[in-house]
This record gives sequence, structure tokens and C-alpha cells, in this order.
Amino acid sequence: MKEEIPERIKKITEQVFPKLVKLRREFHQYPELSYQEFETSKRVARELKKLGLEVKTRIAKTGVVGLLKGSKKGKTAALRADMDALPLDEQTNLPYKSKNRGVMHACGHDLHMACVLGCAVVLTRLKDQLSGKVKFIFQPSEEVTPGGAKPMIDQGVLENPKVNGIFALHSDSAIPVGKVGVKYGEMMAQADSFDLVIKGKGGHGARPQDGVDAIVVASQVICALQTIASRNISPVSPVVVSIGQIDGGTARNIICDRVVLKGTVRSLDSKVAKSAPSLINRIASGVVKSFGADFELEYHPGYPVLINDEKMTHIAQRATEILYGKDKVYHIKEPMMGAEDFAYFLKKVPGTMMRLGTRNQKIKATYPWHHPKFKVDETALKYGVSVMSLCIWNFLTG
Repeated sequence: MKEEIPERIKKITEQVFPKLVKLRREFHQYPELSYQEFETSKRVARELKKLGLEVKTRIAKTGVVGLLKGSKKGKTAALRADMDALPLDEQTNLPYKSKNRGVMHACGHDLHMACVLGCAVVLTRLKDQLSGKVKFIFQPSEEVTPGGAKPMIDQGVLENPKVNGIFALHSDSAIPVGKVGVKYGEMMAQADSFDLVIKGKGGHGARPQDGVDAIVVASQVICALQTIASRNISPVSPVVVSIGQIDGGTARNIICDRVVLKGTVRSLDSKVAKSAPSLINRIASGVVKSFGADFELEYHPGYPVLINDEKMTHIAQRATEILYGKDKVYHIKEPMMGAEDFAYFLKKVPGTMMRLGTRNQKIKATYPWHHPKFKVDETALKYGVSVMSLCIWNFLTG
């Protein structure tokens, strides 16, 4: 019977595919920002209830969890989808483009939700042969720190029953549709943020000697901070320090007395991340003192490094190979410096995040995440649903 399961999963996926496309387009038309996913969560809950699952809502404000119980005792596995959209005006010509002005699903979360709902359908139809339980976790606020994963975990989403393993996927327009990306070990970075306020002394632009120009000091601080990567951290430990926003000055002929630098630190090593605040503080302190200025630093730790479990990643790779062949596995060679709060789940239980290929040049599904023209090839739904369903099946029966 085990040999038949992959084909049954593919068959059921094909049957529900039209409905999943419709659902995904509905989510796309009515996107909601982080922690405002009220209508989205209601829609998700309705679909889960239709399947006869136990459903809990309002977890971490808008989170939803559905529980499927198999006919046999066993472990508990989980699937996670994020629900929030981005503050963007959509610039596609799709007939189902966003109807919520200034809000767009430009990161594929609508696709993620449809995939996990599809898995719920597939696995529910197989529950008479299913061992253990499956939790379908729909999470708010992946896009905005501190995110929705940690609050859901804090409120017990991984308990009662205790989750033994978890899977997720993320759309990827760099991977051709029909392929599933896997990455062993570190996949995404820890992304911290900081606000650095440079305090000088104002004055007239014609008499610079009477003031302390915060803009000049800030420019020196920005340059000096680049030595964190080049001279303070081992060259074999990737780290990026970027200043993305500068705010200072009131007029062209006034010596600026205050500049705010907003930046981010990204790393793949928790030890490196832990050392970053003290390094920024030390470097900024030395620079500002040399100019007779002062500073304040506010540092905000972000999502942790996302580290995929080896065994769980192998399950994902094998599921793809069994269903579609080895050539459909896309081996991701290097981690990326973006961040994902699925990392919080992986710190608690073994799991892996896959990358679902959505790229199709013919329909211009080539734009990156967070782009106003972002779109996906919806046939990716078939691969996402079938592969994740088989991952769950193989994990529970393994």
C-alpha cells in the first residue's frame, strides 16, 4: 500500500488544483497587512472546518491552527504557512489583482496558504491510513518583526499534541516552476536592526568652528562601521552591516546637530550576531569622541538564523525525487542573507523549509519578492501540495 501513496497524493492534488487556484486568487485579491489578517484567517478557518478538522483561531491575534487526526496512533507533524501581505501598490494587469489599495501579496504568502490548505485536503482524504496527527499552522505577521511565529509558539501552538517535526515552503522566482529547492543546514540569516543617533552641536554654516557637525560625524561613523565585516569578524563568517536610512539637517546653511542612522546587521552565525551590538557601540564611541560629539544606540535583535535539519531536509528531497524525479530537485548551494521567522519553529522542533519554484518567463513570473510586479506560475501549487503531503506522510510513517 505504501507504494501507492505517492500516486494517490498526485491524483488528489490534480483533483483539487482548480479549487486551490481559485482560493489563491481570492487571497491575492484581498491581501491584509501583518496582524490585520482578520478576513484571511476567517477564510482559512472556514476551509479547515469544511474538512472536519479541529480548528483553533485567534492564536497570536489572527493565527489559525487545524488539527487532523489519523486513524492510527503515532507522531505529530506540522505544516506552516504565513498569511500577511506587504504595503505595496500592485502593478500587474492580472484580473485578480489586489482590491485593497496599497496592499499586495508580493511575497507569495497567498500561494503558501493555498498549498497548506491543499495538503489538508489531500491528507484528510488519506486519514484512514494515516498514522499520527497533523497540525496546519497559519501564521500572522512574517513580514514585520517581531513576527508571528514566536507569539504562536509562546501560546502553545507546538503543544497538545506536541509537534515532532515541521515543514514549510517559500515561493522563489529564481527557481523554475516544477522544481523544489532544498538546502541543508543554514538557509537564511539572522537580521537585526539598529538606530544610531549622532549628537553634535548646531550653528551657522559660515562658522563651522563653533559647532560640531553631526552630518560629518555620521559620515565617518558609516565608513567606520564597514570595518565590522572587513576587520572585526572572521572572513569565513558572512556578515553584512548596512545603513539604509539617514535623517538629519534642517537647512543648507545650518550646522546639523542631530543625525539618525537606521541600519541592519545580517549574519549566519549566532555568535557573530551576539557580538554586533558591542562592536557598533565601540566603533561609534571612538569616532564621535574624536569629533567632540556623542551618540545613542538602540539595537533590536531580529529573527534567528534559519537552520534546516538534515534528516527533515532529506525527507523533502526524497519526496520530490519519488514524485517527480531527481531532476526536479533544485539544490540550493548558498544561504541568503534575508530572514524568516520560521527559524523560531526550527529552534524548537526538527524541520525544514523548501523553496517552491515559481519562475516562468513566458508569463513574466520573474520579478523578485517585494516587487510591485511580482507574480507566480500557479502550476507550482501542484508541486507544493504533493511534495509537502508526501513529506508529512513519510515523516509520520518513518
